Amino acid sequence: MRAARQLIIRLAIPYDPPLSPTRRPAGFRFAPAMTLLTVDDFDFSLPPELIAQHPAPERRGSRLLHVDGERLDDRRFVDLPQLLRAGDLLVFNDTRVIKARFHGIKDSGGKVEVMLERIVDARHAIGQIRASKAPKPGCLLRLADAFSVRVGGRSGGEGEFFALELCDDGDFWALAERHGKLPLPPYIAHPADSADETRYQTVYARAPGAVAAPTAGLHFDEAMLATLAAQGVNTAFVTLHVGAGTYRPVRVEKIADHRMHSERYEIPAATAAAIAAARASGGRVVAVGTTSLRALEAAGGDDGLPRPGSGETDIFITPGYRFRVVDRLLTNFHLPKSTLLMLVSAFAGQAAIRAAYAHAIAERYRFFSYGDAMLLEKCGPSL
Repeated sequence: MRAARQLIIRLAIPYDPPLSPTRRPAGFRFAPAMTLLTVDDFDFSLPPELIAQHPAPERRGSRLLHVDGERLDDRRFVDLPQLLRAGDLLVFNDTRVIKARFHGIKDSGGKVEVMLERIVDARHAIGQIRASKAPKPGCLLRLADAFSVRVGGRSGGEGEFFALELCDDGDFWALAERHGKLPLPPYIAHPADSADETRYQTVYARAPGAVAAPTAGLHFDEAMLATLAAQGVNTAFVTLHVGAGTYRPVRVEKIADHRMHSERYEIPAATAAAIAAARASGGRVVAVGTTSLRALEAAGGDDGLPRPGSGETDIFITPGYRFRVVDRLLTNFHLPKSTLLMLVSAFAGQAAIRAAYAHAIAERYRFFSYGDAMLLEKCGPSL
């Protein structure tokens, strides 16, 4: 295994002082400094050829950029065990991506594309509808030439979703599995094929409900998990069903005005206990992906431990947020001006992330869902 090539960058940008947390209890007001941050503070230019259209031939065949403040280490993902120690705890998101994309026609004959956001129960779902004219409440859609749904009212923070009611026999879960298509991200140009149905799922995916993969977990194979277990690195799981809102652009200039989409999550009691045990033994809590981190922080208390249970979260993490639970973050490279780029900037520091992304582009790392990974060390204060 080749030695890691190490690069030290002296950043011209000073450390960003902590601002007000963006988890907003009753009566919370943004600090004046927070209102100064705009989406342009999280922009960068990415050559289109660096957007990974297919995964690496092997899950653990990706590159890994270790970011520790000013220090950047170019690694391979197979080096991850060298960066962990016995007693550390990896927390994975075990959601499973459902086949949420459908093509169909309106009862008027017009073509539609439906992207499920959430299956509410066997007979009801909510989803996005793409059509030349938005369907009216009561309109019937014939999907995949297999079943019909009735369109209800709009939902979502910006009215971007429609309520859908199944008109035929069966249930949404089975019909999606049988007739739906895997919902690859919009920046992947090819239609989903059989290879994507394997590689756009984690090897530990268990709970169906996501319409986008928790992509940091795509790098792990069974052999890597076995190596980590033999080393004494522990594992635990949360469930956060990733919604299509993860791709929704930030349409406001000031990030303090943005409102996040809501996602369902669950923290098992066993995971809360594993985090408490790691804390007690000096182990570090490593979130595998931003979705695991969001679930843990949404449920986190001021004692640094998450509360077990299930709920909904619209937590919006931006620079200045005080992290309660997570010590390190394994993640992919994220889109310009995205809420996920804001999250990793909060975790590792805006200056460090700017430098890391510039380095990754110069070194031809592969970006986004099928791209390479980063291991981020936390900077700044935490609770």
